[in-house]
Amino acid sequence: MTVRIAMWSGPRNISTAMMRSFSARADTAVTDEPFYGAYLKTTGEPHAMADAIIADMDCDWHSVAGTMRGDVPDGKAVWYQKHMSHHMEGPIGIDAFPDHVHVFLIRDPDLMVASYVQKNELKDAAQLGFARLVEYHDRISQRLGRPAPVVDSNRLLADPEAKLRALCAAIGIDWDPAMLRWPKGPHSADGIWASHWYNA
Repeated sequence: MTVRIAMWSGPRNISTAMMRSFSARADTAVTDEPFYGAYLKTTGEPHAMADAIIADMDCDWHSVAGTMRGDVPDGKAVWYQKHMSHHMEGPIGIDAFPDHVHVFLIRDPDLMVASYVQKNELKDAAQLGFARLVEYHDRISQRLGRPAPVVDSNRLLADPEAKLRALCAAIGIDWDPAMLRWPKGPHSADGIWASHWYNA
């Protein structure tokens, strides 16, 4: 049975490095921010490359959710889905994914904000998704009857192997040392926004 991982994060949380780590596993497919196009189309946020992103992606909320619950790319045993909490401004929320393993990636807010403002104007805290990330974590924790898994990116960077091993155990998949290394540069699973967002 496929393990579907929904990794929830705000922007600039080392989320791309985490996606790279999972993409290095031979048994894992990865999907990069599948609701980004729907978010931009719904909100009209003036992000860099917004028109190109909307044109490139499925922007129907229900259709995207159905895809994330549907057939796994290449029939892989693990499907890692990188989700941004602040993208969820439409009719779909975390409850649409009852069969996913939900994990929450956080970062020191000062570091997160310092990185974000290099890429986009910060006008409102909602752009960072903090409140929704807490809401989603609380909801999943209540459903599980225990705290949902949280990964602190600062601690992850300080001891990658230990934290990734613990994460794999929490998810219920085997540890794979390949998660510690991956090729530099663009990756085939990157969204088209990678040239703007992923170079710093």
